[in-house]
Amino acid sequence: MNTKTLGNLVINGIGSSNGGSFEKVELNGKGTVNGDTECVKFYCNGTGTIHGNVKTGKAKISGAAKINGAVKAEELIINGSASIAEAISSKVMEVSGKSSIGGSVKCDEMTVNGKVSIEGDCETEIFRAEGAFSVAGLLNAETIDIKLFGDSRAKEIGGRNIKVVQHKESLFKLIKSIFPLKLEAEVIEGDEIELEGTVASIVRGKNVKIGKNCEIGLVEYSGEYDCQPGTLVKESRKI
Repeated sequence: MNTKTLGNLVINGIGSSNGGSFEKVELNGKGTVNGDTECVKFYCNGTGTIHGNVKTGKAKISGAAKINGAVKAEELIINGSASIAEAISSKVMEVSGKSSIGGSVKCDEMTVNGKVSIEGDCETEIFRAEGAFSVAGLLNAETIDIKLFGDSRAKEIGGRNIKVVQHKESLFKLIKSIFPLKLEAEVIEGDEIELEGTVASIVRGKNVKIGKNCEIGLVEYSGEYDCQPGTLVKESRKI
C-alpha cells in the first residue's frame, strides 16, 4: 500500500462512507463504513460500524466498534467495546475493555485485562490474562499466565508452560472467600503446569502442581507431581 497517495477517512458527527484504502480511518462520532477497509491506522473513539473486513497496521478501539467481518492487524488494542464477527489475525492484541469475537484468534502475543469471548480457537505464542475470558475451542500458547480476576473458561488448554493463580490483593479477599474465582476446562495439557482455582476433567503434563481451590478429575504426569492438601483430585497416575 502506497501511503503517499492515500487520504484519510474521518467521521466526527453522524456519517457514512464507502470502504477502500486510506492512510488513517478515524471514527469520532457515529460512523458507518460500507465495505472492506484497508488503512495504516484505524481509530474508533465514538460508535463505529464496519460492514466488511478491516486490514490495518495499528487499530485502537476506545469507543464502541462493530465489525461485520474479519480483522487483520499488526497491533490491535481494545480499550472500549468491540464486536468482531469473524476471525482476528494480529501480532499483538490487548483487551482492556470488552470484546466478543465470532471466529478464531491468531496472534504472537495476547493480553487480556478486561473481558473477551472467543467463539473459535485462540492460538498465540504468549497468552496473559488478568481479566475474564471464554474460549469455545482450544486455547493454545507456548506460555500461558493467568491471574483470575473473573470466572474464565476454555474447552481445552494446551501449552508448554501453564500457570493459573487466584488474585491475592486484599480488595478481592472477601469476595473470593464467598465466591472463589474459577477457571474451567475439559482438558489441560502442557509440560510445566501449575494450577489454582481450576476445575478440569483431565490435567496432563510433565511436571504438575495442583494448588488451592482446584477440582480435577484425573491428573496424568511423567515427571514430578505435587498436590496441595485440601484440594480435590479424584485420580492421579504417572505415565
